Amino acid sequence: MVRPFNIEEIFPEAHAGSSRRRRRQTGSSAHGLAVTLLADYTVRTRAWLPSAVIVALLGEFGVTGGAARTTISRLARRGVLEGSRQGRYSSYRLTEPAAVDLSMGGASIAALATRPDSWDGLWTVVAFSMPEGESTRRRALRACLRWHGFAPLYDGVWILPHPLDAKGRAELAALALGAVTVFRAQHMELETVTNRDPVGAWDLPAIADQYAGFIQRWSPLLRRIEAGAVTGTAALRTRTEVMDVFRRIPVLDPMLPTELMPPGWPRTRAREVFVAMYDGLAAPAEEHVRAVAARVTGAPHPDLRAHTTAEMAGVAHARADHGRLGRDEHHASGAPATG
Repeated sequence: MVRPFNIEEIFPEAHAGSSRRRRRQTGSSAHGLAVTLLADYTVRTRAWLPSAVIVALLGEFGVTGGAARTTISRLARRGVLEGSRQGRYSSYRLTEPAAVDLSMGGASIAALATRPDSWDGLWTVVAFSMPEGESTRRRALRACLRWHGFAPLYDGVWILPHPLDAKGRAELAALALGAVTVFRAQHMELETVTNRDPVGAWDLPAIADQYAGFIQRWSPLLRRIEAGAVTGTAALRTRTEVMDVFRRIPVLDPMLPTELMPPGWPRTRAREVFVAMYDGLAAPAEEHVRAVAARVTGAPHPDLRAHTTAEMAGVAHARADHGRLGRDEHHASGAPATG
């Protein structure tokens, strides 16, 4: 039985960095590239791809054939891919749980900085205390809090300006049973120099640097993309790298309300650059992916389709509804729910 999993399990390097370290990514793993490519061109159709095509596409990024095949095998073992014999080829596609989670993750990326930025002025406060002898459990709790966007105001007091969702509450309960208390509270200003602003719990300059670095790196290409001058391998590589870098930003930025941010906060501009590049390169990148697949198999692959950011938002809701419907049907029939 395929176990439903979360986006951080599909991209394990994201959860491995759940301490939200403010560091620059130095490159993409073959694993991350494979998942990004499959999500970008097959998640809408769950198209089957011969392993030779996946190997060829990863080769566009300098991944050796051996490393590519190892990556495919590992993704299949972890339940991200499912295999089938398609004619003379061994073919793979995203499993249904992986497609749903990647679609929902894509929707979050597409929605970055688009929702009304209203804030009720309340903070979620997590206070905990654990004996020194439980250092492993304490580290796990802190990693969980960071993954959900919290930051330490003090050693045992962590804060977030948003409500904690049901998944987060369940994880906290499992990790810190009997040792944690959660509040929703309003910050009260004190007329003293020792008063600490809650926003100071986050390293805002480091987050801003990530956005600024993204903008500075990719903005110079916008005019060439608008002119249709980026095609072929360059279109595929650029579009994939832009997604692979930008999808990490929500892990670094806990989406603090704009009213709490310094003037000129670059989140919105970074999204504008991402959308212009990702959507602007959709057609030439799709054309190149189809051409690589046709070269390897000798047949057209019309089911390989790029999607825009707007389509990412739409397909996520459809996939989530389909996944829920499928699980409901399994439960109604008495069959075990699978991917």
